[in-house]
Formats: sequence, structure tokens, C-alpha cells
Amino acid sequence: MALIRGSLAFICYVINTLFWAIPILLGSLVKLIPLKPLQRVCSRFLDACATGWISTNGLIEQIFHPVQLHIEAMPELSTKEWYMVIANHQSWVDILMLQRLLNGRVPFLKFFLKQQLIYVPVLGLAWWALDFPFMRRYTTAQLKKNPKLKGKDIEITRKACAKFKHNPVSVMNFVEGTRFLPEKHTKQNSPYKHLLRPRAGGMAFALSAMGDQIQQLLNVTIHYPSKIPTFWEYISGKVKHVYVAVELSEIGAEMRGDYMNDREFKQQFQEKLNQIWQHKDEVFEQLQSKASKEDV
Repeated sequence: MALIRGSLAFICYVINTLFWAIPILLGSLVKLIPLKPLQRVCSRFLDACATGWISTNGLIEQIFHPVQLHIEAMPELSTKEWYMVIANHQSWVDILMLQRLLNGRVPFLKFFLKQQLIYVPVLGLAWWALDFPFMRRYTTAQLKKNPKLKGKDIEITRKACAKFKHNPVSVMNFVEGTRFLPEKHTKQNSPYKHLLRPRAGGMAFALSAMGDQIQQLLNVTIHYPSKIPTFWEYISGKVKHVYVAVELSEIGAEMRGDYMNDREFKQQFQEKLNQIWQHKDEVFEQLQSKASKEDV
């Protein structure tokens, strides 16, 4: 039964993606015309298409593999505000949960993606058309071999975020940089019980590039009661319950500055993010305890 359910859901997701990819890609061609007012209209059209894409995905979920979201105190949100969204990262399913949770409540989520993901069939082009920031990270060895590469990833972040100044947007950042695995947690010697260490750079550069345009920090904590699911386990109906906590706060002056050149600010920003992550670890523990008491 799980195989049939998962296969039908997968086929529906593929059809839905192809359906919405057509107007998104056509709209992206019009957006290449160098007229700012036209480009802003196109951006709104593309985001509306993407919202329809996610809404239909939600309908597919309800039909084939319904998931009950247990939400802790959803704050008042708006599609007319700019948000920096951060969350813990455990699985590809996190993205689907965030989209379901926030779709229609905030502007369409724009994720920071690895450069290689642009080559994913159909989706890569759709993400490019929707102005998702593609990040290329260089290793220490690459930087030693070619020092000119230093700062290139930062410049890419600035250019990507500059596009978000005219239309409201939610910039999504998994600040742990990678999915949680027990071996990664041990290797990092993470001070958090349920989380990896947060990386401050991407978030700091995004806030710097956006300036005062982005004022709100949306902090989402996700907990899967039984186990961290794979995408297949999700679409085949093995994920029944997901617990989330959503917290909204102002982005203060202590989180704005020159992360690249101001050493004192860099340390201050990392300390602030560490405090947020310590609190998130405690919230995760509370979600885990609640799920255990409800025996789901």
C-alpha cells in the first residue's frame, strides 16, 4: 500500500511541477527584458505561480499522505513584509514542511541553494527563474590555489539579495549549513543536544545586502517524533505527525554590520546566533517532550 501511495503521490508531484514550470520559465524569459518596472511585475507573477505550485503540492499531500502539523503559537505574519527565515535542518522534508507551514502567510520562500542544484532537471531552471540564490562555496585548498576566489561567494550573496529589495520576500537560510546526522554532531563536538553548530556568514551577508529592508526574523524549529524521514518515507505516508515552533522577533542593530572586515562585529554576530541556537535547542527539547507525552 505504501508503495502504491508513494508512487501515485510522486507522479502527481511531477505533473504539478511540470505544469507550473511552464509559466514560470516563460515568465523568466520576459523578465530578461531590461526594464525595471516590467521585471518587478514579472517577479510578482512568478512568485504567484510558485505559490500556486506549493498550494497544489499541499493538496496532493492531503489526498495521498496527510500529515498533521502541530504548531506552537503561530505569530501574526504578512505577505507584505520582508522576513529572514531560519530553521534547523534534518531532511529534504524540512523544505516541504516550511513551504506548507508558511505558504500564503509570508512572501514566497527563497532558499539559498548549492550551485550544483541548478542542474536538477526542471527544478533547477525553475529555482533560477524564481531568483533563488545559488551559492558556490570554495574549500580552503581551492582558496590557497587561487586567492582571487576569496570573497566571490560573498559577492554572489550580495547580488542575489539585491534583487529582493523591491518586492517583499522571505529569505530562507539553513544556518547549520548541512543536514543533521549523529556522526556530524559528534564530529563537530556540538554544544547543542539536538542541533549542529550554526554558521553565521551566509545569514550575516544576506542581512548586510538587504540593508534595513528586512526587519523580521522568523525562527522555525522542526521535530519529527518517530524518526527523521526521507522524501520517499514522506510521500509514502510514513510521516503522520510533525511538531513545529514558530517565533518572530525584530532584527536588532547588533545583527547588522560588516561581517567581512569588522572582527568585533563578526564575533558579536556569532555570539548572538549561538544564543538563538541555544534557545532553539531548548525549544526542540520541549517539542520532543510534548510529542512523547501525546505518544505520536
